[in-house]
Amino acid sequence: MKTGLIMAAMAAFMLVASGAAQAGGDAAAGMALAKKCAGCHGKNGEGKKDNPPLAGMEESAFIQDMADYKSGKKEHKAMMGAAKKLSDEDFANLAAYYASLK
Repeated sequence: MKTGLIMAAMAAFMLVASGAAQAGGDAAAGMALAKKCAGCHGKNGEGKKDNPPLAGMEESAFIQDMADYKSGKKEHKAMMGAAKKLSDEDFANLAAYYASLK
């Protein structure tokens, strides 16, 4: 019985640890991806014209917005096209990068 509890605890720990690793993105990888965003959102995510700033945006909000564009829940032709080309990992990396900017 103790062995079963230990195995269950280890499995739970592994799930939590893997989820935590997936939640945070790689800001350096995000910086490389952000070059494609600069034309509309500015070189440093400061926003341009009618396009909102991304610098300092909370990671979870950025990821949710991108997922909403990808699914079509949010409609903006350019953003929907851009989001469909990106993976969830790309979203997390971009989110980490933009969150690191002030």
